[in-house]
Amino acid sequence: MSSAAIEHINDLAAFVAASPSSFHAAAEAARRLDAAGFTALNEADAWEPAPGGHYVIRDGAIIAWVQPEDATATTGFHILGSHTDSPSFKLKPKPTTGAHGWLQAGVEVYGGPLLNSWLDRELLLAGRLVLRDGTQLLARTAPMLRFPQLAIHLDRAVNDGLALDKQQHMNPVWGIGDPAESDVLAVLAASAGVDAADIGGYDVVVADAQEGQVFGGSGEFFACGRLDNLSSMHASLAALIEHAETGGGEHIAVLAAFDHEEIGSASRSGACGPLLQDVLERIGHTLGATGEDRNRAYADSFCLSADAGHSVHPNYPGRHDPANRPLLGNGPLLKINANQRYATDAVGAALFARLCAQADVPYQEFVSNNQMPCGSTIGPLTATRLGIRTVDVGIPLLSMHSARELCGVEDPLRLAKISAAFFAA
Repeated sequence: MSSAAIEHINDLAAFVAASPSSFHAAAEAARRLDAAGFTALNEADAWEPAPGGHYVIRDGAIIAWVQPEDATATTGFHILGSHTDSPSFKLKPKPTTGAHGWLQAGVEVYGGPLLNSWLDRELLLAGRLVLRDGTQLLARTAPMLRFPQLAIHLDRAVNDGLALDKQQHMNPVWGIGDPAESDVLAVLAASAGVDAADIGGYDVVVADAQEGQVFGGSGEFFACGRLDNLSSMHASLAALIEHAETGGGEHIAVLAAFDHEEIGSASRSGACGPLLQDVLERIGHTLGATGEDRNRAYADSFCLSADAGHSVHPNYPGRHDPANRPLLGNGPLLKINANQRYATDAVGAALFARLCAQADVPYQEFVSNNQMPCGSTIGPLTATRLGIRTVDVGIPLLSMHSARELCGVEDPLRLAKISAAFFAA
């Protein structure tokens, strides 16, 4: 593996480790943008026209952009979209549960995790706490939870088919004791240096505590939690920071990392919500844009929707299209679906091919087997909301939606190079 790819993958591992929840991912992106000289903006304040790098956070989502010196009211946008959330489990109200001497946490399934992959792992709690006075702060515990699997001695047929009841079996243990005398929120509050009695609300998820690892016969694989879709967010962040340093391009470069993609994106911080439109309109307003100017800018805009896709699985080849079989390490994916589950069309495919050529990066096409349902992304949502032409891309994974997913070491850097070429176009 190239030294550049190893350096990038190590930085991706650090980014994922710092981002156990969508709120942490947005905060870690903001920390890196601050270090690169970007200016944080508040949605409640008036925005003044200013070239350079800026960002705004709304809950677990972040939008950042670099405005050229010569931007006008009709300057278009090059938007690289991703999402901050991953399939997991979310802490319920009255979360301290348990029985038979065990302390457990009441959690609700978030999105579509591979339940069995979460068994017998060291897990932590992370997310946003809102105190009764309205103060918001981030919290994360040390590893403290585990979904324990039943021993094979007590379930001799388990290897013939594992059936997990989401309510009965997916309640992690976190201690020994009496639930009436314990409080899982107290552990969470202590990690943030506050009193549990001061917590008025929380958005807290379970996250895998194990760090990313490079492995394989030639060091070609990278295993890590939350690659779907922090791999795309990290690539776009690295590319935007590089773009802010090098300049160039005729468009306003935009990073849009939404929350709640794994549950349909229908929220104030999701791709179905108004966040991206709000920010683009406010950028246009600082440049004096009229409604006509805004429509012209959108007509000269493009969105790369970057979300992880599937590699061919060696043990289940029949689940994949027989002619299009992407492989880890062979380059990012151009994702295509006839029913517009992905937003890619011929114009977008040609643009992506040009970007890959400019970046000297190979790419692969992905299309689903006709017998298999196709997932979707923020791509069609963005295209529908704004009318901006969109193309769906991403790196290939094995074990998507596992607690620990798998990619090729070279592919995240390749996606970052494509992203940089897109911002500079």
